[in-house]
Amino acid sequence: MTFVSFFSQFISGISVGLVLFLIAAGLSLIFGTMRVLNLAHGTFFMVGSFLCFAFSSLFANSSGSFWWALLFAPIGVALIGGILEVLLLRRIYNQDMLYQYILTFALILILGDGLKYFFGVSFKTIEVPWPLGGSVSFWGMSFPIYNLFLIVCGIAIFIFMLALMRYTKLGRIVRAVTLNRDMANALGINVPLVYTGVFMLGCYLAGLAGALMPPMSVVALGADMHVIIECFIIVVIGGLGSLSGAFIGAVILGFLNSFGILVMPKLAVAFPFMLMIFILIVRPHGLMGKPE
Repeated sequence: MTFVSFFSQFISGISVGLVLFLIAAGLSLIFGTMRVLNLAHGTFFMVGSFLCFAFSSLFANSSGSFWWALLFAPIGVALIGGILEVLLLRRIYNQDMLYQYILTFALILILGDGLKYFFGVSFKTIEVPWPLGGSVSFWGMSFPIYNLFLIVCGIAIFIFMLALMRYTKLGRIVRAVTLNRDMANALGINVPLVYTGVFMLGCYLAGLAGALMPPMSVVALGADMHVIIECFIIVVIGGLGSLSGAFIGAVILGFLNSFGILVMPKLAVAFPFMLMIFILIVRPHGLMGKPE
């Protein structure tokens, strides 16, 4: 492996990993606060991709159609998530977790069929938006500008989420609800409203990742299954409920996928699962998680 190919795989791995971080961060945030393991979280990612395609088509005659889609698609996903949380999930918080599994699995099927009804089964594509097309060169090596944009987005959102949770009043309220829901409720915090807000934020992150992916991939049904498996691997590696853990896990998974297929293509798919099994054995609560 030459230094050029190594650095190229490094950029590719970290850019894909940081997009996965957005999805995993939402999943981890929802579970950490609400104790809801949302199996449909990957489907919200897929909804974000299809909404991005829909808004791009809607604004096709305007300049910057992708940027409008990137603005509105995650908001649309957050609103859908908020409605589902209020109408469905809120009613089973005190039930056995099995009800959460059944309900969120049903959402996978319902949302998937809804997308099939409105968009059909053919692949959709979105071009890399201006001015992120093309590539830049460093020391004789060429990198796609869009991949660098994804890296900047992932790091910026990680810092924003950390600051939001640690240094703002909203973050303190969320942490208070996470630590003791009954005590927070007794102190006058509107716990159901916090839950709805957290669920919408988690869905927004999934929708944002879904809107960012199409220019480097395709919009297709079934993408949610692949993504949700990788997100579960990330949160197991990093630790459920840990934002920093989700970031570290996503970067590790991105590197495993990127370098695995270059070094040992036949075992590349197995590497993430092998690492997850190893982490579960030596540190069951993940790299940054806390034992419960």
